[in-house]
Amino acid sequence: MNTIVSEKGQVTIPKPLRERLGIRPGQILDFSEEQGRLVATKVTPQDPVESLYGILNLGRPTDDAITSLRGKADAV
Repeated sequence: MNTIVSEKGQVTIPKPLRERLGIRPGQILDFSEEQGRLVATKVTPQDPVESLYGILNLGRPTDDAITSLRGKADAV
């Protein structure tokens, strides 16, 4: 399968390849060069909430931080 590079550097991925590889409109591709070959890899979208998991560093245990914010709970 051949394709032509446009003046803007754009190419059309042939439909049989798009279908076989599951490349859909809006899919992000990462391009790299390996031994003189152009390699495109599908980028897996990351959940925006998941990307924030574990970034908060309180410098103390979470339970201590919550207790300082809420105050001590009364015993029942």
